Amino acid sequence: MSAGGGGAGEAAVGVQRSERSIRKGAGMALLLLVLLLVPRFANNYYLEVLSEAWLYVLLCLGLNIVVGFAGLLDLGYAAFFAVGAYTAGIVTIRLGQSFWLSLPIAVVTATLAGVIIGGPTLRLRSDYLAIVTLGFGEMVRITVRNLAITGGASGLVGIERPHLFGYALHSIGAFYYVFLLLAVLGIVASHRLENSRIGRAWKYVRSDEDAARAMGINHAAVKLAAYALGAIFAAIGGCFYATKMTAISPETFTFNQSLLILLGVVLGGRGKIPGVILGALVIVIFPELFRDVGSMRMLVFAVSLLLIMLFRPAGIWPERWR
Repeated sequence: MSAGGGGAGEAAVGVQRSERSIRKGAGMALLLLVLLLVPRFANNYYLEVLSEAWLYVLLCLGLNIVVGFAGLLDLGYAAFFAVGAYTAGIVTIRLGQSFWLSLPIAVVTATLAGVIIGGPTLRLRSDYLAIVTLGFGEMVRITVRNLAITGGASGLVGIERPHLFGYALHSIGAFYYVFLLLAVLGIVASHRLENSRIGRAWKYVRSDEDAARAMGINHAAVKLAAYALGAIFAAIGGCFYATKMTAISPETFTFNQSLLILLGVVLGGRGKIPGVILGALVIVIFPELFRDVGSMRMLVFAVSLLLIMLFRPAGIWPERWR
């Protein structure tokens, strides 16, 4: 009787989980359908804001791999964003090649940059790790500011806008769909990474690095993988950002840019994918809601962030620790 009762209970739990999965899938499909129909009803201003929001979703998801999953700190994340943007500019302007060629080059370059910044930080923690990553970000910005191939302080102008299936990506509506697709791919990739073997290793290292090493986890490889994969997210976003703007300059990739992306991760709830998405949307959309206030809108934004951090120190949608 007990065995039969246990089997019936497990079957009921399985049915409930299946129903929850179906409802969740249906809700996500409906949300995606609504997002796909947005360009039919929104003007260019709203499409511009939403396109930027989807870009920041991708960037925050990439930084969440480093900060949220692996528990590391990166104050120079805008450097990887710059790597992707300048790769697209150099390939299309200096080399005269197709924009699509810049994507694999940016992925390889960002991976190398992630390994370069990750290597010296393997033995560092806390404030020392923050200083090294901050220095790396400033080093990249100053380097592109002083090289002829990157256009110096003026940057690069006239970056090619690509064609996809014979359709030129010129309108803001087209880039809305591009950045929405990148955000969706970033969400799927983040979810797969979180539930993979390396994703569990990241969380072990985040919780207790010494215990993780005692369990046989190669902490060096795990950390380097976090930096490299996070850099790839930013580089891909940088490529499409450059082709959308058709012009880039070193002033776009400052420490404030890195800080804003980090704010989205911490504000939403680091380590929690839905929370990070929410945080990215907040840092882009919230200031626009108070644009009519004028110069005071950033003060309103700062006070709102301060209140959120006081009453929700773990983020708006924090990760549930088990």
